[in-house]
Amino acid sequence: MMITAAVLAEICSALPLSGSIYIWAAESAGPKYARFFGFLVAWWSCTAWMTFTASNCQATANYVVSQMAVWEVNFPGGVGNDNIKWRTLIWIISEGFLLLSVAINYLPPRMYSGIFKFGVFIMMLDFFLCLIWLPIGVHNTYGFRSASEVFTSTYNGTGAPAGWNWILCFLFTAGTMTGFDASGHIAEETKNASVTAGKGILTSALATGILGFITAILFLFCTPDLDTFFALDAPQPFVQVYALALGKRASIFMTIIAIIGLVLNTSVSIVAASRLIFAVARDGVLPGSKWIGHVDSKGQPKNAVTVIYIFGAILLCSILPSQVAFTSLVSAGGIPTIAAYGLIPLLRLFMTPNEFKSSHFHLGKLAKPFYVSAVLFNGLIFAVSISPFYFPVTADSFNFACVIFGSITVFAIASFWFTPVDKWLRREQVLQQLNATHEADGEECQSSAHEE
Repeated sequence: MMITAAVLAEICSALPLSGSIYIWAAESAGPKYARFFGFLVAWWSCTAWMTFTASNCQATANYVVSQMAVWEVNFPGGVGNDNIKWRTLIWIISEGFLLLSVAINYLPPRMYSGIFKFGVFIMMLDFFLCLIWLPIGVHNTYGFRSASEVFTSTYNGTGAPAGWNWILCFLFTAGTMTGFDASGHIAEETKNASVTAGKGILTSALATGILGFITAILFLFCTPDLDTFFALDAPQPFVQVYALALGKRASIFMTIIAIIGLVLNTSVSIVAASRLIFAVARDGVLPGSKWIGHVDSKGQPKNAVTVIYIFGAILLCSILPSQVAFTSLVSAGGIPTIAAYGLIPLLRLFMTPNEFKSSHFHLGKLAKPFYVSAVLFNGLIFAVSISPFYFPVTADSFNFACVIFGSITVFAIASFWFTPVDKWLRREQVLQQLNATHEADGEECQSSAHEE
């Protein structure tokens, strides 16, 4: 994913615009196919970011209701997704967290900087508590798992062939290794964006990789034996792990820290998503584009934030009839992003291999090897994400992600055909951007020659 981040940082530096990722795809395709791939990635990205907001709120609600399992609270009808009262409780809490996350985005921009810094502090506090306090608790209670278990043992709970069962482990990490393109979406509001936005993409992927690796190894040593772990019945089993290792009261503190971090994380994702929606609407492709693409007196796309709230609130309602329906919807949330991550280097490799040399993160001789690596790796992650998670496949275990992704793609192609050429991503716009980068490339060459 660091290689993928380097590929995105390269083009981000040359094109630091709101709604970046679909612009990057369009310009990577060149003038002839720019409009088609722009539509495709715009639909993919909007769906992914807006769906992520809803799924994050439901994940936050799971932390809250999991405390009921810790304290053995008797819930009417029982704890489980087959109980409509239980699903209603999760829905109400999820909607509340969505409202809170959106409300933060209505605050003045000068206040939001402090909130973002506080969010980073909370997440690092959570990380270091898990790194220090959790191992102490595990040592004093049920004990660590051995290095042999952590590094050499395998468990097949999927029914898949051994090789594919191992590959499915990417499901655990792939979801956290996406979204680092967010700094590109707010490039137009960033000082020295051609450097800062690209640097944000790289540092985000690097921090996730390093801290994520440490966390994964830590949890493998600190989880109870598999029989105990799989017997945990809370929607978020790590709340019960905290209770087993640290005690019930301490688990409340860890749960609160996690909830605050998730709410602020959701709020930050809304910032990126709203800029993406704003950019697409500004170009006139969405129904009600004039209203959605409006900014307030401080230059903030508040109407786009409202659209994200409405979409997320409606999506969360799918919890009520069926938890499986909601899970299928949100499981498809990361797939369009992964597809875009793989498509952009593919287009760069075959369509525009010699463009954007003015980028502050130009890959030079590493460009083509990086493009190939990014295409292959994201192709693998895409295949894992649409794969069945349990074998043999039944109606209950079918992964609807492929159906949802296919539907999004069909809508994208349909909107491409039926939207007039002069309404969105006109050829002149694409050429204007390419000419701007060509001029920058020429200035870069002249500067280098002068220095020599």
